[in-house]
Amino acid sequence: MAEKKQHQKQLNIELDEKTAEGIYSNLAIINHSASEFVVDFISMMPGAPKAKVKSRIVLTPQHAKKFLKALNDNVARFEKAHGPIQDYEQPHIPLNFGPTGEA
Repeated sequence: MAEKKQHQKQLNIELDEKTAEGIYSNLAIINHSASEFVVDFISMMPGAPKAKVKSRIVLTPQHAKKFLKALNDNVARFEKAHGPIQDYEQPHIPLNFGPTGEA
């Protein structure tokens, strides 16, 4: 019976070829409201005056917190296996998301 309960909890996840290729990002911008977190993943090339949002993920606050925990756990396991990840200081980059709205 316990085996049947475990089998019922499995989730079948599909991954198509295009999604499996992934999207490169070297910058993430996070904004939030009372009801959601918005994470924009951006690909920024050195010296280029313009960068493009490649993907946007919208999360509930609860899922954002679960994601943070999962990412922390994975970084800790990575560093245990491969050593500390170097964190380099980056210069401040002023961001402009296009024209500002006016009322």
